Amino acid sequence: MKKIIFMDRYPIYSLELLKEEMRVSSMDEVAAYFKDKIEKHPVAKFIALFDHYAHTKALEGEIADGILDARNIIFCFGPSIPNTKVLALRPRSIGICEFKDKIVIEFMEAPREEIHQIMQEWAKGLIK
Repeated sequence: MKKIIFMDRYPIYSLELLKEEMRVSSMDEVAAYFKDKIEKHPVAKFIALFDHYAHTKALEGEIADGILDARNIIFCFGPSIPNTKVLALRPRSIGICEFKDKIVIEFMEAPREEIHQIMQEWAKGLIK
């Protein structure tokens, strides 16, 4: 995974996987994989799967060349509410974009390192 700073302020982690190097072969399987990981985690809670591509297309919005599908897996790791500000960091989202030959997985850096490590492990778990 590589870390970039998007728009000069957002720490984003990105993993590009060629479809041929993945353990799964479709966007539905990638989404199901992440949902399963979330549901099996003792603290994480699956919230929704958002079809970002369909939403943007319905609005006749701009979609970058080559993107065939785009979804967000929305979930929460929040085991406590120590203050009001933590709510601004939750829930978490993992973005999944499909191109002809690859899948791109991206998410913002989590405020807790152990949560961030879990999300990286999940993403890397898609590699054969």
